[in-house]
Amino acid sequence: MNLGVVGQAAGLFAVTNVDDLLILALFFAQGAGRRGAAARVVAGQYLGFLAILAVAAAAAFGATFLPEPVLPYLGLLPLALGLKAAWQAWRNHRDSEEDAPAGDRAGGPKALEVAAVTFANGGDNLGVYVPVFATAGVGAMSVYVAVFLALVAVWCAAGRYFATRPVVARVLGRWGHLLLPFVLIGIGTLILVDGGAFGL
Repeated sequence: MNLGVVGQAAGLFAVTNVDDLLILALFFAQGAGRRGAAARVVAGQYLGFLAILAVAAAAAFGATFLPEPVLPYLGLLPLALGLKAAWQAWRNHRDSEEDAPAGDRAGGPKALEVAAVTFANGGDNLGVYVPVFATAGVGAMSVYVAVFLALVAVWCAAGRYFATRPVVARVLGRWGHLLLPFVLIGIGTLILVDGGAFGL
C-alpha cells in the first residue's frame, strides 16, 4: 500500500469533512442517554458516506446517477430535517411546560435522518472526489475508499468525544435541541443558494 496515497486520502477526507464534526457532535448530544442512539448516529454516518462514495465512484467511471443540476436540490434534505427538528423542539418545549412526557425525544436521532444529512452535506465532496477517483485508477481508488471509511470511524469518535466533554455537553444539553435545527436549516439553505437552486 502506497503511504503517499494514504496520506493524500487522509488529507482529502479531513479537508472535505471538517463541518461534519459539529453535525456529529449535535447528533450525539441529541441522543445522549438514549439506548442505541450512538449506534444509530454511527450507522447513519456510514450509510450517508457510503452513498457519497458510491455516487463518486460511479461518476468517475462515467455513470451519472445524479446529474450536476440536481446536486443543489440535495439541500432540501437537511432543510426539511431542520424544520422537523425545530417543530419537535417547539412541541417538546410546550410539553415540558405542561409537565407532559416528551415521547418523540425518547429515541434520539434516526439512522436514515443522519444518513440523509451526511449525504446532502457531502454534495460538495462529490465535486472533489469524482476527479480524484477518475485519475487515481482502481488500485489507488480502493485505498482512498478504505482510508475514508476508516476515518469515518475516527470522525464519529471525535464527534462523540466533543459531545461528552463536560463543558460542551452542558452547552449541547441545554441548547443542542435548538442549535441542531438552526445548523440543519443553515446547511440546507447554503447548499440551495450556493448551487443556484430555484434560481437563487
